[in-house]
Amino acid sequence: MSNNGEPDDHCRGTADGAGGRRGQAERDAVTVEIGYALASAAFVAAVAFGVVAGPALFLDLSRGTVRALVTSGGGLAAAVFALRVATVLFRFHGAGAAAQPSQPGRTRPDS
Repeated sequence: MSNNGEPDDHCRGTADGAGGRRGQAERDAVTVEIGYALASAAFVAAVAFGVVAGPALFLDLSRGTVRALVTSGGGLAAAVFALRVATVLFRFHGAGAAAQPSQPGRTRPDS
């Protein structure tokens, strides 16, 4: 740590544990992937909520039934949102390690 409380550059590491600094392209890719995960999760959650709570808008149902549909739709939407974000980000994290060959120009593992 430096005198002003900020960590020194040599103390910072990356997610891969290599100790190097991330390039701008890699940071941009992570930012885009997070944005995609949140946007697609919001869409899927809205569809799930609409499927469960939608009948409450179009059918003449009792107040308790409408409340149950809206509550269960909200719970399902929250669960689907979290699952979608986790799935997209874990898939991105797993693909990042295997997408880059260890030696540039070599495409097969046995070459």
